[in-house]
Formats: sequence, C-alpha cells, structure tokens
Amino acid sequence: MKRLPARVKKKAAKIRLMLLDVDGVLTDGGIIIDSRGGETKRFDVRDGQGIALLIRAGITVGFVSGRSSNLVRHRAKELGVRIVYQGVQDKADAYKEIKKKTGFRDEQIAYLGDDIADLPIMRRVGLAMTVRDSWPGLKPRVDYVTQARGGRGAVREVSELLLKAQNIWHELLRRYF
Repeated sequence: MKRLPARVKKKAAKIRLMLLDVDGVLTDGGIIIDSRGGETKRFDVRDGQGIALLIRAGITVGFVSGRSSNLVRHRAKELGVRIVYQGVQDKADAYKEIKKKTGFRDEQIAYLGDDIADLPIMRRVGLAMTVRDSWPGLKPRVDYVTQARGGRGAVREVSELLLKAQNIWHELLRRYF
C-alpha cells in the first residue's frame, strides 16, 4: 500500500461505516448473463476477508448498488453485511436513509465507488475513495485512489488502510500469528 497523506489518515481514523458500491468495486465490473438470463459475478476472497476484518474491528460495512442481484444479497449474508441497498436509482437518497438509520455523521462514513453514479455519495462522506480502474472523472474528486483494481483487491486495500489509520491492524493480526 502506498504511503498515506496525513489528511487521508486523519479522515480514515474517524470512519465507523464503510459503504461500498458493488459492480466495479466488489467485482471487476463484468456481468456474465447466461442464455436463460441467469447472472454470475466474481468476488475476490481477499476483499471478503477485508470486509470481515472491518466488521470484527467494529466498523459497519454496507453495500449500495444501482443494480439488483440475488448474488449480492447472498455475498452480503455470507460476510455478515447487514446494510444492503440494491436497485438504487438515486444514491444520495439511499445515503440519507442509511445515515438516518445508523446515526453516523458524514465524517464517520467512507465510500468506495467507481463511476459517475457514485458522486452524490462521494460529495458528502468524510472519506471518498475510488478504485484504480474507475471512471477517470472521479479521481480528481476523491481523497484516495486504490492501487488495486475493482474486484481485484481494492476493498482489501481500503480495509487495511482504515484499520491501520485507526491503529487496529496489528491487534487483528495477532489472531493469526
């Protein structure tokens, strides 16, 4: 992971809720649809481990997606993610609802997205991030751009960033050593 600017580290230290877009962030953005209309997505297992570590550390995780998929609902359940908004037409509305339900303030919320539809949330959160292979128009508008691509370790990278900024990372690693 690249060295974090002090302003990003300061913002990351305050995060209590990590919101993630799905297609292009938790996946590589590709959608495989078979001849019967069945859909398949590929999720990175290390991204899943990053989400599990955030939850173990007491950081709430949520998914906000413009598309709807039973696969996403299944993955969320598998990881223990309880905040799942799918088929979202206006992500700003979903964000307001999430804030109301959770009680978190903007500065306590981070968002990782990859395309223009994510801007309404990115403008409001305390820590806005995008994946390396995102729409180029996002990069100048965020606090952090991952080194990893969407669906290929970007969520894990961001998870480690948050946990290190909050001085939790080494404590979580003790479990494994």
